[in-house]
Amino acid sequence: MKTLYTTVLLLFLTGAAFGQEAASDKLVELGKAYKNYMFQGEPPKGFVQKLTAAPAGPLQATSNFIGQTISKDNELLEKEYLTIPDEQTLKNIYAVCQINYNLRKENAPEHRKLLDSLRTAPTSRYELIDNYYNMLFNAVGNKNRPFNLSKIDIQLNEYGLKDDTEKGILFLKCMDQCGTHIWGYMNIVKPANTREAYSYIKRFPKINGSRYFQYTDLYFPDFQMVIVKDKGLQSYKSYYLNKYYDLLLSHLVCLYEEGAKESDRNDLLLSSALKERALYKYSKNQAALEKLFQEKKQ
Repeated sequence: MKTLYTTVLLLFLTGAAFGQEAASDKLVELGKAYKNYMFQGEPPKGFVQKLTAAPAGPLQATSNFIGQTISKDNELLEKEYLTIPDEQTLKNIYAVCQINYNLRKENAPEHRKLLDSLRTAPTSRYELIDNYYNMLFNAVGNKNRPFNLSKIDIQLNEYGLKDDTEKGILFLKCMDQCGTHIWGYMNIVKPANTREAYSYIKRFPKINGSRYFQYTDLYFPDFQMVIVKDKGLQSYKSYYLNKYYDLLLSHLVCLYEEGAKESDRNDLLLSSALKERALYKYSKNQAALEKLFQEKKQ
């Protein structure tokens, strides 16, 4: 009986090890595909179908998501993908992203060692969610050309997000991607090309049925994570709210420079985070934000 038990146990452990090996190989395959085609390059014909053709299993949702991120004809802004996946899929997608980074290093650790380290060093749920929406919106920016999200309405209560922090992560990642489309026009071109920047702002999505800037549920507790390589732990709100305030200020400049109605300028000032003084501490332009309302009183 003892021999039978030992044999069954060995078979179970061997099967589990084989299953983990196969899963690791698939994650590496997905990481390579993501690295090679995450930008504007298009995979060869039939590549995505083959990548996602594995029978339904624990990595199917991960494969489908990566397939979407490397495809121009994608459904990333549909509810299916805006909805946060289960915890294991979040971890798998995070692992794919880390494999992608590993592939860009010289003298990088073996992929399987990297995956083993990820399994033993748990990543926080907020970091997993940040990674998921970062990959999703980066893919939208890279693949969905020309940029136009004006018909998209992101309903934050419909995607399985548990609290204002998780909803805030989705919102800030979305707006961070939107901001990349106007940053050059406002910061590189001299003088700023407000006409072109404003044309992009008009293509931003709605949030909960309203204009993007009317979302102000940004008082969720701050947390720390590694955001920029080699900078250690950083305040999430200091990093992303700072960028979001830059976007709002750029929007306001565009309204002034492009001759928008005073009612439109007041709407932005009074309906957005520009009026939320308690959040100014997260912006590097705190003095400019304070001055906005001093001038308005005068």
